[in-house]
Amino acid sequence: MSETMNLHQIPETTALHRALWAGRIMSAFVVVALAADGMIQLFAPAQIASVLQETGFAMGLTRVVGPIILACAILYAIPATAVLGAILVTGFLGGAICAHVRIGELGSAPEIISLLLGAMTWGGLYARDARIRAILPLIH
Repeated sequence: MSETMNLHQIPETTALHRALWAGRIMSAFVVVALAADGMIQLFAPAQIASVLQETGFAMGLTRVVGPIILACAILYAIPATAVLGAILVTGFLGGAICAHVRIGELGSAPEIISLLLGAMTWGGLYARDARIRAILPLIH
């Protein structure tokens, strides 16, 4: 008796290949967003002065926060340090969310963007890293 493959079934290798590329794309989006934020913090802090003032952060902190964001993005982009990078990225984004909650901006655009970037950080890593899928077997 021969088994025929259903036309709607995707071979496992194709599904893994698609997941890998989806993870890379999500991860690249996170890295680009973080790099842009870090560069603005370093080289154009006046662009975000009103946001810093609203959230209670001093302008001088951009010289500290910018490199931290860039370091997180770099660590996340490198496969060998991606898990550490993901932990640091989501910690940073959690702080951003907390800052907006503290000033009464629950559900604000920056807060939602931070939440989505955090989800994409781990979703991208999950899709592109078999080690994470082994630890968190969400899909069977």
